[in-house]
Amino acid sequence: MAKETVISVKDLTKKFGSFTAVDHITLQVRRGEIFGFLGANGAGKTTAMRMLCGLSFPTSGTGTVAGYDILRQAEDIKRRIGYMSQKFSLYENLTVWENLNLFATIYGMSAKSIREKTDAVFRVLGMENMRDVLVKEIPLGWKQKLAFTAATLHSPDVVFLDEPTGGVDPATRRKFWEMIYRASSEGMTVFVTTHYLDEAEYCHRVSIMVDGRIKALDSPAALKQQYHAATMDEVFRIVARDAQRGE
Repeated sequence: MAKETVISVKDLTKKFGSFTAVDHITLQVRRGEIFGFLGANGAGKTTAMRMLCGLSFPTSGTGTVAGYDILRQAEDIKRRIGYMSQKFSLYENLTVWENLNLFATIYGMSAKSIREKTDAVFRVLGMENMRDVLVKEIPLGWKQKLAFTAATLHSPDVVFLDEPTGGVDPATRRKFWEMIYRASSEGMTVFVTTHYLDEAEYCHRVSIMVDGRIKALDSPAALKQQYHAATMDEVFRIVARDAQRGE
């Protein structure tokens, strides 16, 4: 039986004056799917993600996230998603527990649910002894685990990950992806942008944006076959080689 669609957009467009940042993109993402959203800097990824998160309104087009309309129900969307960014995910001067408590409260969890969930998380991650440690004092790998946990503690339908593994070593990246797979296996949809093309291989499906448009969308295996490429890095280079925007 086909899984339900959790993200669905049609002809989604965002203009800033005469500049079209996102140009009529159409896609559907299913429950539990790990969806890679790729593109060079300037391709329109961040702008598109902001619209999906209810943080920016489209100029035209339609879409739903977790069953809510991106035009009329942005606040409902925000309650049903999680978000993690490479640039900002945690408060360094708060303890591990204070960070989890803060984000869980923002997402509307009750005090009882927060206690139960955080106790379980500390056990699963083996972080019981880090509960009262300041975030700035814990290793980067643990910060990543904590940031992902903070974004998913309220069991969102979708978690958006914006360059989540930037600047970390390969071993830490592999461990982080184990957390992504676990979340996906439990029915959470993972929508991830990354500059590491090897990580695209871990996704169920991948889209590649070029100059505001989706130029390719399929499973990594299908894309490699379509473009006669051995790796997703090769696929990306072929698809994006005529880009007018970007680095």
